[in-house]
Amino acid sequence: MRILTWNVQWFRGMDGCVDVARVLAHAREWGGDPEVICLQEVAQHFGGLAGAGEADQVAALAAALPGYEVFFAPAMDDWRPGRATRQRLGNLIAARVPVWQVRHQALPYPPDPAVPSMPRVLAALTVQAPWGPLRVGCTHLAYYSATQRLAQARALAAWQQEAAAVAATPPRADTEPADTPFHARVWAGEAVLCGDFNTAPDADAYRVLVEASAGASPAFLDAWTLVHGPGPRPATFRVHEPCETPVACDFIFVTPGLASAVRGLRLDADTRLSDHQPLVLELAASPRL
Repeated sequence: MRILTWNVQWFRGMDGCVDVARVLAHAREWGGDPEVICLQEVAQHFGGLAGAGEADQVAALAAALPGYEVFFAPAMDDWRPGRATRQRLGNLIAARVPVWQVRHQALPYPPDPAVPSMPRVLAALTVQAPWGPLRVGCTHLAYYSATQRLAQARALAAWQQEAAAVAATPPRADTEPADTPFHARVWAGEAVLCGDFNTAPDADAYRVLVEASAGASPAFLDAWTLVHGPGPRPATFRVHEPCETPVACDFIFVTPGLASAVRGLRLDADTRLSDHQPLVLELAASPRL
């Protein structure tokens, strides 16, 4: 099973061209036709983003991905007076495997008036992996605000801890009709979390996700480290901007129970179809859970 993540910068390449179809074609070809595609910075009617115009990129993406079901989680959903359309920007997951649940989640947005900021969101699905149910989360944390970024990372760790607890002790549903809100659901304790975290591997927000605390196991493991070992990380942002310092801030995390399932993690360092580089994770068909 392959899961790809990419901050597509509203599908704007380093050449300034905004083209949904060419970005998705590259993602599918380079990523080996992944079962799940996780994208950040997908826009609807955001004319202020260079080259985006008033296009509905969610609709364009759905048209360019036949065979996939598309799930959009806008972090912002604005309707200003005088506008005919709502402006949305957020994260999107496209899946060509069965989807059991859709549970997007707004992330914390504590005040930090010293810097520009915007709301952030976690797009989250429970999908059918070859071995059983799996949660997939796609997110994009605060860029300027370390305060917001840390709060958001803590919320992501809590998301995993809560979901694992519910999966271990699911709510009683045997007395409820199948067509009510209390019907029995498919729960998944294991998860893949990916996206643009806007943090370095030695920063607090990263450590919240991968370090144990209060005697508990870490919420996640960094899949790159599992595959490639410790050591310097390749940059994933500003790789092709000669006047900027490249940084590693795009990650794929897995829960500890999935560590044995991780078979590979690749980075496309060459593409210039965004200011970020895509990553694709490969999971075994039968992990030892």
